[in-house]
Amino acid sequence: MMIDWSNFTPWAALAGGVVLGLAAALFILVNGRILGISGIVGGLLTPRKGDVVWRLCFVAGVLMAPVSYRLIATVAAVHIEAGLPTIVVAGLLVGFGTRYGSGCTSGHGVCGLSRLSPRSLVATLAFMGAGFVTVLLVRHVIG
Repeated sequence: MMIDWSNFTPWAALAGGVVLGLAAALFILVNGRILGISGIVGGLLTPRKGDVVWRLCFVAGVLMAPVSYRLIATVAAVHIEAGLPTIVVAGLLVGFGTRYGSGCTSGHGVCGLSRLSPRSLVATLAFMGAGFVTVLLVRHVIG
């Protein structure tokens, strides 16, 4: 693994983490809900009265944030070393995992850990461990 030091931005990453943490804290304080993407999007699949507009606004904000960022900053080139079938399978596995694990990385990793949830600790360790093993196998064993 090589770090692209010319595009390494620790201050931007720190600022992003602070903004995410503040957003998660404000979301739970204002709405009494966990800021987990899978739960918010999942609520759109089984909508309840009075519960759709804020979810749609949230999803629109998540989709518009990178577009807005691109208007004010230069975005680093992205190179994905996987074909469309691999990306589709990976997305389906992630979707299955978030439903099976009762939440996604943002719900467990950011919000659950900050609430000292034992279930979120186990879930975070599981998905981080699975990610480490996957990278090891795909990049170093299978090649």
